[in-house]
This record gives sequence, C-alpha cells and structure tokens, in this order.
Amino acid sequence: MKKILIIGIGAGNPDYITMQAVKALNRTDVFFLMDKGQSKDKLIDLRREICQTHIDAGHAYRFVEADCPERVRGEIDYTTAVQDLNRDKQQTFERMINEELADGEVGAFLAWGDPALYDSTIRILQAILAGGGSVFEFEVIPGITSVQALAAQHKVPLNRIGRSIEITTGRRLAAGQASDADTLVVMLDAEDSYRSVADQDLEIYWGAYLGTPDEILISGKVAEVAEDIERVRKAARQANGWIMDTYLLRKP
Repeated sequence: MKKILIIGIGAGNPDYITMQAVKALNRTDVFFLMDKGQSKDKLIDLRREICQTHIDAGHAYRFVEADCPERVRGEIDYTTAVQDLNRDKQQTFERMINEELADGEVGAFLAWGDPALYDSTIRILQAILAGGGSVFEFEVIPGITSVQALAAQHKVPLNRIGRSIEITTGRRLAAGQASDADTLVVMLDAEDSYRSVADQDLEIYWGAYLGTPDEILISGKVAEVAEDIERVRKAARQANGWIMDTYLLRKP
C-alpha cells in the first residue's frame, strides 16, 4: 500500500519544524514539490533546505516536481475559481502519485504552515480517493501557522481572557463582514482591506514573510499605520514578486 504524508512545515523558519514532522520527513521516500514559477523559487528552496537540515544522512529520498496550476483571476466567482484550481491540482497530484510512487513507498507533500488552515491538500487527497483513480493511505502532521508566528513575533497573545477570536479573509473584511469577535485575524488579503476599518478605533499587528529572513513587522493604530503598511507591502511585492502577509485586528 502506498502512503502519503501531508507535513506542516511552519510559516517559513526551518526551526518551526516539530519533532513529529522531523520523524515524518525521515519516513519519506518521495517529496512532491509544486513549482509556482520563478518568483516563488524561495518556497521550493525552503522545502529543500528543510529536508537537507532535518533528514538523516543515511536516509535516501528524492524530489518530484510538477508545475502548479494557477487560479483564474478577474471576473469570476472566487469559490468557483478555487474549486477549479483544486480540480486541476487533483489531476496533477494523482498523476504524480500513480507514476512516481511505488507500492510500499511513502510520499509527502510539504504544506506551508499547517495543512488544516488555508491549505487544500487534505481535500484534494480525499477527492482522489473518492474518485478511485489511486489507492493509498494518508496521514496529516500539523505545523506552526502564520497566525501563531505573527502573535509570537509581535509578542502578543492571540486571545484576551474570556474573549473570542475569528479567522477571516481580506475579501470578507472589505465586504463589511459583521463580527462580534474581540480579535480578528485576517489572511489572504490581496487588496489592503485593513484600510476599510481605518475609521474604527482598532489596533493592527501586521506581518509579512513571517519566519523568513525577509520578515517585516508593523503595528499600531490602523488609522496611523495603514499608509505605511500599504507602502511597505507594495514595495515588498515588487521586490520579491509575491507576498504572504497576515494581520490581527482588535480594539485597544
């Protein structure tokens, strides 16, 4: 029987790897890597560095790379676009598992952060099994999320005593989402949606490239730092070709 591991590798720092993840790396024969283009080569390089750092010298393993399908953007429903993207990924994953992994071998997908938060690998593998095109067992190894890294780097707790937390998206924030949560954690914000709440008395703890040498942190009243974040964010995207950022919003 083939076995697949979905290993959470943390938010960018190779030291974010858990002991459970290190043990999983050392069980793996084949690592499946999805190439997202030259601008995101650092993401592939980090995965290779993690393997080189944490896998025992005597353990043989190999990498299998495939081009990662792209999500259609523009005038299309977001949910539909993501479903179409995952369908395309499913075809790629199934092909790699069928062609590159022998019976009895262990393959692994290295998921940024944690496989259970804003990652579709679990859903995709479940869809492959449901479709019957490939047979395997799979395990999920949790990792440190960007949300945890953000709070740690800013030295703030995610929750306040007896208060609630909500994880949401920039798209929902910009649309005026109603929430009574004490703390909002915002991910996947491509449109600087924090500016939509600049008129409210809110503090923001913002971070980009968390855990990596390119890490950037800004905090303060939204009304006072929104322009700084937008400027720094734009410059970082231009310099690196991509950006991954997360932020926390709460009343003082």
